[in-house]
Amino acid sequence: MGEQTQQRGTSRGRRVVVVGAGMAGVQTAVALREQSFNGTVTLIGAEPHQPYDRPPLSKAVLLGKSEGSAFEVDFESLGIDLRLGSEALGVRTADHELDTGSGPVPYDVLVLATGAEPVRLPGTEGVPGVHLLRTLDDAERLRPVLTRQHDIVVVGAGWIGAEFATAAREAGCAVTVVEAADHPLAGALPPEVALPMTAWYADSGATLRTRARVAGVEPGAVVLGDGTRVPAGAVVVGIGAHPATGWLAGSGIELGAQGDVVADDHLRASAPDVYAVGDCASFPSARYGERLLVHHWDNALQGPRTVAAGIIGESPAVYDPVPYFWSEQFGRFVQYAGHHAAADTLLWRGDPSGPAWTVCWLRGDRLVALLAVGRPRDLAQGRRLIEAGTPVDRNLLTDPARPLKQAVARA
Repeated sequence: MGEQTQQRGTSRGRRVVVVGAGMAGVQTAVALREQSFNGTVTLIGAEPHQPYDRPPLSKAVLLGKSEGSAFEVDFESLGIDLRLGSEALGVRTADHELDTGSGPVPYDVLVLATGAEPVRLPGTEGVPGVHLLRTLDDAERLRPVLTRQHDIVVVGAGWIGAEFATAAREAGCAVTVVEAADHPLAGALPPEVALPMTAWYADSGATLRTRARVAGVEPGAVVLGDGTRVPAGAVVVGIGAHPATGWLAGSGIELGAQGDVVADDHLRASAPDVYAVGDCASFPSARYGERLLVHHWDNALQGPRTVAAGIIGESPAVYDPVPYFWSEQFGRFVQYAGHHAAADTLLWRGDPSGPAWTVCWLRGDRLVALLAVGRPRDLAQGRRLIEAGTPVDRNLLTDPARPLKQAVARA
């Protein structure tokens, strides 16, 4: 992949252009300055808003408890040229030039940080009352829907669907969640782990309908595959996301099967002088033996330091993090670390019908992932065990009264 040969201290005059003004893009620009890059840094964002954090959109911003979630970054004092409302249209890598709606932008190094965009429900494009929740504008359009306490149908019982349903119930709305699979979080967790979460919906007053495919959306109703009509003053679609990379078609930059920018273990893309970071990029993980595409906030926070080190000419450490994310839903704090597809054993810590429990995934005698519900200490200690690759004792691991860090196997 494109080797970066620029050495530290010789960056003056070099032009770094970062495409995408979300967490990954902003943190890349900031990390460059923190690591003493003294060339020009241009940060290009498609939205007109001051760059903002996304997790609060489904919580405080949606419920009107906060007007926004702008990053507290003084771009001017950092010497970052912030260009908002400028959509990226293409890249001519041979010319080292980015094409945007505001004209061409030359670069010496290009960083792709365009994130992910939500999957739309087929047949609902332009249908009134159908919403997505990804941007600040989306949250602002949905806020009055909650205020008016509409009957709301949420399509998809994934992370974003559960978080929106939680906010809608808090606002006093009647909520029905329809999910094509037979359990919530079907794309993220195995059935035996996700099934205990089914009760959370009923406990909150929401209705969860599984094995329910949407056949269409009509004024005031969602029509299911079996002909059932579910009343809907508004419909919120949360059926996944894919990398926002369609604009890279024809650029010669390698994309994976899911539209992800294929990056190496230093987050370099296939074209010279191009990096990719955050939700739009996949990277090889030696820890898990496969390429990972991680659509979570922590990945967008951690990756930019690797990118910045590579740009300024340091030899950055291989990027192979333990993926991490969290979700607040139905009064519960849910955290996940690792990648359970690499596991061969699943173990429980605590009763899944109770308020706090943990699931641990092992490969041999090594912890490779865990899901903690209301047990943040388990998450913190387990994440360290995963990072260190420490052998664990299964009998000690399954005792919820014992700190997870004490489950280390004796030699």
